[in-house]
Amino acid sequence: MEARVHAIPWAVAAIVTIVALVQTLRLKLRAWSVSRRLRLQTGRAQAGEARAVALLARRGFTVTASQPTEQWMVQRGEQAHAFTLRADYLVERGGLRYVAEVKTGQDAPSLAARATRRQLLEYYCAFAVDGVLLVDADAGTVDEVSFQLPAARPRGGTSSSLALTIFVTGLVLGAFATVAVQRFARSGRATAAPAHARRD
Repeated sequence: MEARVHAIPWAVAAIVTIVALVQTLRLKLRAWSVSRRLRLQTGRAQAGEARAVALLARRGFTVTASQPTEQWMVQRGEQAHAFTLRADYLVERGGLRYVAEVKTGQDAPSLAARATRRQLLEYYCAFAVDGVLLVDADAGTVDEVSFQLPAARPRGGTSSSLALTIFVTGLVLGAFATVAVQRFARSGRATAAPAHARRD
């Protein structure tokens, strides 16, 4: 009986050790899996960018910069925030400049992906370019993406340009009315003068 009592702590220690080893192995396996997946994604992305350069060249685009950066300033109240954006390529064709963003995989090259849409719109606004290109390295396609941006809504109701137009129109109409009244008055006096002369 006493031997069994002394064996219990050893059994508990063995169980704790085994659980710790299993947990350590599980964490290491997960880290290895994540690292492997990242390496595969990086390799696939690099291969896709290499294919993209050839795709762009076949469609008449000339690569002018690789991994270009642009400073993007955002104002929140009185506080300014500066960000650095990095695109895949800057390209030119026919005198027009584009940002070319390379995507691989099944979902990323689709405009249904919110991250892709937002990224392209951000590039379009931040880089001084004529447009953005979405390059699907796996499918071998190069498509220009355009944004139908709405016109800015005037603050406070009527826009300043419309108010100015109304003001100028009012001035012109007022001037015409004044001239018309003066001419009518002069013509009335001219008609009345001969009548007085005949009565005399």
